[in-house]
Amino acid sequence: MTETHENNFLFNTWYFIGTSSEIHLGKMKRKVIAGQPLVVGRRKNGSIFALRDTCPHRAAPFSKGCIIKNTVECPYHGWRFDVDSGICKTIPSLTSDQNLKIERISVPTYITKEQDNLIWVYLANNRSTNKPRIQPYRLPFSTKKAIIDYSCILECNIDHAVIGLIDPAHGPYVHQQWWWRSPKKIKDKIKYFEPYLLGFTMKPHSPSSNSFAYKLLGGNPVTEIIFQIPGFRTEEIKIGKKTLLSITIVTPINANKTEIRQIFFTNLRIIKILSPILQMFTKKFIQQDANIIKLQQMGLAYNPKMMLIDDANTQAKWYYAIKKEWNDCNELGRKFKNPVKATTLKWRT
Repeated sequence: MTETHENNFLFNTWYFIGTSSEIHLGKMKRKVIAGQPLVVGRRKNGSIFALRDTCPHRAAPFSKGCIIKNTVECPYHGWRFDVDSGICKTIPSLTSDQNLKIERISVPTYITKEQDNLIWVYLANNRSTNKPRIQPYRLPFSTKKAIIDYSCILECNIDHAVIGLIDPAHGPYVHQQWWWRSPKKIKDKIKYFEPYLLGFTMKPHSPSSNSFAYKLLGGNPVTEIIFQIPGFRTEEIKIGKKTLLSITIVTPINANKTEIRQIFFTNLRIIKILSPILQMFTKKFIQQDANIIKLQQMGLAYNPKMMLIDDANTQAKWYYAIKKEWNDCNELGRKFKNPVKATTLKWRT
């Protein structure tokens, strides 16, 4: 079976749910990912579970119900389902002489993983082969408390969101403000890339000198940027023993909506002090991306043929190639072969 549905969603991979602090003991949260409604909750013992957030009886969402022992209870009629197996355990309306075999009624369950203060859910295309082929990318520094955490909805599909995320040339035009770079200050950029797990990395380098945001860090910062499918980008900036970790994740909600989430972790004192101001800057920055996405929809409504040029759009080409390879290796049952080759890219921004 192919790993993409008609909406180009990737399957047999991990999707981001949220940070550990978002789901409290005995509580649940609803998430829609790749067109699938999920209820994610935390058992009394602290572990995370996930089921399809739709009761098979009358379609009410479990996320509006409650957790009772090791089951979720539907808020409509009180049907309960085991959070591990998804099997129905209780139907309150049944009388003692009614012999409905409730164990034949079930809802899909999903594998979850909580590591490094982040929660992930594994979406498999074939429910009978639900064992993950890969594990979520480890980020030990994210165990610290996030100083900035912002999300918004982009009115586009996952592909356009990802390409916007890894596009190095739009900054001076979309993000025009005093603390970023302007079209009058664009410079030649030369960056070295290598394949990395299910994506690629821009090897450690000095950040852009034409951005006030980086100058604010002081010292001699070195940054490494990593991107992996389905839509996970990290930028880790180090100044001696100090670190600023930026995580940007784009997660498909449905064919026309994608969530973008920006989270920062740091032990840099100046960043912690300025975090309320930086939160406003982050919101402004992401909203500018959301606004240009809305403008893009005016053209996309006419289904145009679009161009990807070297070298500024090479990362976008890699993204499509990596998606295709992930689909192919899953369909054929072979190992993933990263199509990215080590190379140097040049552009102006």
